[in-house]
Amino acid sequence: MKTLKDFNFKNKKALIRVDFNVPLNDKFEVTDATRIQAAKSTIIDILEQEGSCILMSHLGRPKGFQEEFSLGHIVAKATEILGVKVKFVSDCIGAKVEEAVANLKSGEILLLENLRFYEEEKKGDVAFAEKLSKFGDVYVNDAFGTAHRAHASTTIIAQFFPENKCFGNLLAREIESIDKVLNNSERPVLAILGGAKVSSKITVIENILDKVDHLIIGGGMSFTFIKAQGGKIGNSICEDDKMELALDILKQAKEKGVEIHIPVDVIAADDFSNDANTQILDINEIPDGWEGVDAGPKSREIFDVVVNKCKTILWNGPLGVFEMESFAGGTIALGNSIDKATKNGAFSLVGGGDSVAAVKQFGFADKVSYVSTGGGAMLEMLEGKTLPGIEAILK
Repeated sequence: MKTLKDFNFKNKKALIRVDFNVPLNDKFEVTDATRIQAAKSTIIDILEQEGSCILMSHLGRPKGFQEEFSLGHIVAKATEILGVKVKFVSDCIGAKVEEAVANLKSGEILLLENLRFYEEEKKGDVAFAEKLSKFGDVYVNDAFGTAHRAHASTTIIAQFFPENKCFGNLLAREIESIDKVLNNSERPVLAILGGAKVSSKITVIENILDKVDHLIIGGGMSFTFIKAQGGKIGNSICEDDKMELALDILKQAKEKGVEIHIPVDVIAADDFSNDANTQILDINEIPDGWEGVDAGPKSREIFDVVVNKCKTILWNGPLGVFEMESFAGGTIALGNSIDKATKNGAFSLVGGGDSVAAVKQFGFADKVSYVSTGGGAMLEMLEGKTLPGIEAILK
């Protein structure tokens, strides 16, 4: 696996695919700069070697050139975070870009305009990728969040750098962290899968059953398992067409010696609202008119014991409707359990949009071993798929 350590960037131009697809408010200000911060290590490493950086990214889902999706909006924030003035060019191919690249000196950063202003980017167009490739001496992919897409700048471009391509620090850490959980883990290994739907996690569950000792199934998806086993779940979310599959997963887990842990009690509400009436109920005895919205106190205690006897922990998905303050307790309790286990030497990896949002919201981001930056990409790796953006560098 080639990384920055395999290259000397002195007087070289590094063409870096970053993931600066950051949220903007209605004044076009960056509201969450995590992804820019995540790319800093790679950029600064190259600048310190007296190289220069040409940054490529997409922003949003524009249809052609749309000013609101211009990467020009993030230049000030990127300059602030990187501590180096970020130059910007209002295109990503063509004469204007060629001139800006030619004038770029060692120690400088140039940000190209939104790649997705050209439909060739998403189509994985070879000619477009080749035009981009002319701007750098070394291609660095540091965009884990888009590594599962075979787009021009994430995958196709690599063929124009047969020897001069590598992973940036962020992408290398992502690969190593997920590999540590799936293939080089210290046992016992625990996976915690939450969120609303079993259907979105089926292939993940099937792939990791051979690699884990314990599996906590929480959040909305737990009700499909409870109903499949004959429990009463009231108005709780359930995928009736996946009940057979849930039973099959339980059977497979038993055959493989994997202990599955499902909540035993829930906080139930009579309305999907922060101000709803609530009561604590056994998870398989929820009456009509009530729905489970968070893990109950007994479940939290059981999960705490499981978490703290494991040495490798993967967390993907919340245990309740954490966006509502009244139903965030289970997810916060789980975060505290993982924090304690991590302090005692466990390796903890958090990934997936909702779990990442939860750990940030409740202050756990610095208390776990690693927070993944790519939701879809991480899920595909957990499913056992080879991501095209990663494969292109390994070729």
